[in-house]
Amino acid sequence: MKTSIFAFTLSIFVCLAARAELKWEQTAVELHPAVGDKEAIGRFKYQNTGDKPVRFKSVRSSCGCTTAQTQKEEVPPGEKGEITATFKIGGRTGTQVKNVTVETDDPAHAVTVLTLKTVLPEVVEITPSFVYWQSGEAPKPKTIVVRPGKDFPVNDLKVTSSNLEFSTKVERDKATGEFKIDIAPKQTTSPATTILTLQPDNSTKIFYANARVMNAPVAQ
Repeated sequence: MKTSIFAFTLSIFVCLAARAELKWEQTAVELHPAVGDKEAIGRFKYQNTGDKPVRFKSVRSSCGCTTAQTQKEEVPPGEKGEITATFKIGGRTGTQVKNVTVETDDPAHAVTVLTLKTVLPEVVEITPSFVYWQSGEAPKPKTIVVRPGKDFPVNDLKVTSSNLEFSTKVERDKATGEFKIDIAPKQTTSPATTILTLQPDNSTKIFYANARVMNAPVAQ
């Protein structure tokens, strides 16, 4: 009887001692892709430091622009691996933060959130990105300045207006590399809106600015 109790106690001890434990080298990665890169890939490395296999239940990203995958569905004790998170840059600029949620059968760390921070270079600066005229204001040109980033030289800028009621004129300052867009409506007696499409000559990226003739104020 004593032997049976001892064996039972030992089996409980062994079960409690056996554990799965997934250790991450880092749960946050910061990337700085170059101008022209189409995607940024973050690698999150891990190791099973326990003595039981760890199984991945799910790996999902926070948005459609980021995909995540693991090398294996199950990690035996002592083995290493990594989860890759791929961020599609597209026309985005500035700092982008995306999360990847990892679920495993590790009871101590069932859910882990991995953070992918991508710092994208500012390709161009548009100042202002919106100009307007009040109803009845003289339809004189207003200027939008486009400043290319230091790592994004632009020799020519194609500007297209969505509304032919607005005229545009583009000039480049060779000394600074800036582009000045003079835009003017044909009239300001009725409301009108246009979207300016700005496309640098050396890139597929497209940028936008807006112009509008505002409604006349309502008489009180």
